[in-house]
Amino acid sequence: MTAPIKAIIIDDEDRARNTLASFIKQFCPEVEIIASVANVPAGVIAINQHRPQLVFLDIEMPEYNGFELLNFFRDVDFEIIFVTAYHEYTLKAFEVSAVDYLLKPVDIDKLKAAVEKAVARLNKQDMQQRIDLLKDAFHHEQFNKIALPVSDGLLFVEVNDIMYLEADGSYTNVHLRTGAPLLVSKKIKFFEDVLAARANFFRSHKSYIVNINFIKKYNRGESSLLLENGTSVYVARERKSDFEQQLKDNKLTVG
Repeated sequence: MTAPIKAIIIDDEDRARNTLASFIKQFCPEVEIIASVANVPAGVIAINQHRPQLVFLDIEMPEYNGFELLNFFRDVDFEIIFVTAYHEYTLKAFEVSAVDYLLKPVDIDKLKAAVEKAVARLNKQDMQQRIDLLKDAFHHEQFNKIALPVSDGLLFVEVNDIMYLEADGSYTNVHLRTGAPLLVSKKIKFFEDVLAARANFFRSHKSYIVNINFIKKYNRGESSLLLENGTSVYVARERKSDFEQQLKDNKLTVG
C-alpha cells in the first residue's frame, strides 16, 4: 500500500481550514492532513516539524501573507497549492509559473485536479524555480519567463524568445527564436489570455499568435506575415485592421 501524501493547511479562517480538510479527506484519500494552522509563523513551525510533501497555503492572511512564508525557507522542497480569492492578473501569474491555485470557495473537481498534478510533480525538484517565477510575475506588470508543460516536465523560457505559437488541437507548438518547436499541453487560448497585456504579441489567426518583434515582412495584399525564420503566418481578414492598429501602437508605421 502506498504511503499517504503528508499535507499541511495554512489559513487564518477556521471555517476555510475545516472545509478544505473535510473535502480532502472525502475526495482526496491519497492525502493525509497532518497539521492545520492559522498563520505563517505557525506554518513555518509545522513545516519544519512535520516535513510535509504538500502545503495548502492561503495568500491573504494578517501579519504575514502566504508569499512571505516562502522567505523562511532557503529552498522550497514541498509542493504548494495556493488558496486565493485574488483578481484576474494574479491568476495569470499562477498560470505562467505552473504553480497551482484554488479559488475560494473551493470547487471539488478543481481540488482533485490540483492534488493530482501536485502528486505527479512531487519528485520533479523544480518547485523553487516555479516559486521564483511566480514571485516575479506577481510583483511585476509583465513577467519575463513562462513555465511550459512539456512531455518530461516543465521548461522555463524567456517570453521574448517566443517567435510565434501555432495551435495543434488541445496542444500548442511554441516556436522559439532558436531550437526546435516545443509541443506544449496547453490550448492556444491559454497563451492568448496570459499574453494579452503584452503589446508585442498578437492573435493573427485562430491558429497563430505572433511576436511582432520577429516579423520581417507584412504582405498586405496576401494578408500574410513573413517571420525572421522564413515561416509564413496568416492574418485573418477580420483581424487585419486590429493587427495594423497594433503595429501603429508599437510605432511600426503602416502606410
